[in-house]
Amino acid sequence: MTTFLGITITALDWTLLLILVLLVRRVGSQSQAQLPPPVHPPEPIVLRTFTPIQLSAFTGKDNSPVYMAVLGKVYDVSPGRGFYGPGGPYENFAGRDASRGLSKQSFDSDMLVDPAGPIDKLDDIDAEERDAVREWAAMFDGKYVQVGTLVENNAA
Repeated sequence: MTTFLGITITALDWTLLLILVLLVRRVGSQSQAQLPPPVHPPEPIVLRTFTPIQLSAFTGKDNSPVYMAVLGKVYDVSPGRGFYGPGGPYENFAGRDASRGLSKQSFDSDMLVDPAGPIDKLDDIDAEERDAVREWAAMFDGKYVQVGTLVENNAA
C-alpha cells in the first residue's frame, strides 16, 4: 500500500493501472497500423481551350473521358458517366455544348448545334430559359471539374 498526494493506492490499483496503460498502448498501435496511406494531392488541372470539333471527341466511347460544355465552360463529367456517357439518358450532350438543351429543359438531339458550325450564342432564349441554364451551370460548377473553355472552331 502506497500513499500518493494523500491517496492510498493498493497493489490492486497499481495492477489495474498497468493493465489500462497496456491496453491504451495496444489500441493506439493498432489504430495507427490501420490508418490509410497518406493521400497525394491530385495532379493540377491546366485549363485548355476546346473548339466544338475538338470537344466532340470526348464522349466516353472507348473509355475516353466524358466532357460537355455549358455556357462556355467545359466540364469533365466522367464521374457521371452513367448519365452522360454511352447508353446514359443524357449521352447526346457528351462531347457537345449542352447549353441550349439545358436552357429549354430538353434532352432531344434537335437542341444540339452542329459542332462544325459556330457556337450557339443563345440569343433567342427568354429570361426563364436563361435562368434555367445558369442554374445548370451553377450545378456543374459545384459538382464537376472544369477542364477548359469552349472557343470557336477558327480560334484554335
